[in-house]
Amino acid sequence: MKKALITGITGQDGGHLAKLLDEKGYEIYGIIRGQQNPKRRDVEEEFPYVKLIEADLTDMSSLVRALQIAKPDEVYNLGAISHVGYSFKDPQLTFDVTGKGPLNMLEAIRLTGGEKTVKFYQASTSEMFGGLDYNRPDKGYNEDALFHPRSPYGVAKLYAHWITKNYRESYGMFAVSGILFNHEGERRGLEFVTRKITNAVARIKLGLQDHIELGNLDPKRDWGYAGDYVRGMWLMLQQDKPDDYVLATGETHTIGEFLDLAFNEIGIDDWRPYVKQNPAFMRPAEVDILLGDPTKAEKVLGWKREVDFPGLVKLMVQHDLELESRK
Repeated sequence: MKKALITGITGQDGGHLAKLLDEKGYEIYGIIRGQQNPKRRDVEEEFPYVKLIEADLTDMSSLVRALQIAKPDEVYNLGAISHVGYSFKDPQLTFDVTGKGPLNMLEAIRLTGGEKTVKFYQASTSEMFGGLDYNRPDKGYNEDALFHPRSPYGVAKLYAHWITKNYRESYGMFAVSGILFNHEGERRGLEFVTRKITNAVARIKLGLQDHIELGNLDPKRDWGYAGDYVRGMWLMLQQDKPDDYVLATGETHTIGEFLDLAFNEIGIDDWRPYVKQNPAFMRPAEVDILLGDPTKAEKVLGWKREVDFPGLVKLMVQHDLELESRK
């Protein structure tokens, strides 16, 4: 039985990954921050098979202890300050957790003698590209594209991406980065625009609210389903040699298009009377378009997304309709 240690177990990807690894027969450990973490009970109830260990990405000694307890074959580092907008408000905390956290975990693996036995996955992001200075706009960003992060979150993730590559090259570690484009789903937090929209649409349908406030509606994103993407994470750690891969759908859609599909799910053709733009939700530096090229992952890993864009929006709206109806 393989053992896996997951940071970010309380997040969207952590939940999807825990379910996938359980289906594959893994013994699963999850790192949770703080004794009174309000999400602890949710994890314990939904994933009773996950053994929780209290640790913190900013505290290397706690990570060493977690590794000594779990003795994992695979470590999935999904923990981060992951909201791009919030990273502008607290860039130092974002770097401490999102940037230095992976370094702490890599060093903890090395110090506990796991550099030749533990496979490490780092959750990199399309936000490292920044939507600028790329000469293949029709094909999207691949693994060889230049980076130009446009937020403290993107900068912190880029540091983590490069330190992962550095440990792979310096110590021969099986350390890989998955450069994932936007992946959403029913587990996404309400602070993220996609889930904010689908939850508001459900509440509007049920008469619980009458509008939604959003920022810029024009940015284009390469949106996929998180459940498909964690399968790609797992596949990266099953290869003979470590390497980095882009996971994406290869198509983009605007927030306006997301609104079209979401409101259509509840029988509303024109969403404009229900949407108000609020400058408070505008970013200091916006990324206009992010399009990924998953060719390498498709060829080498045999990975391909299964849920398309309309299916993603439908899944999320239906989930929130059921959720809000039960309240």
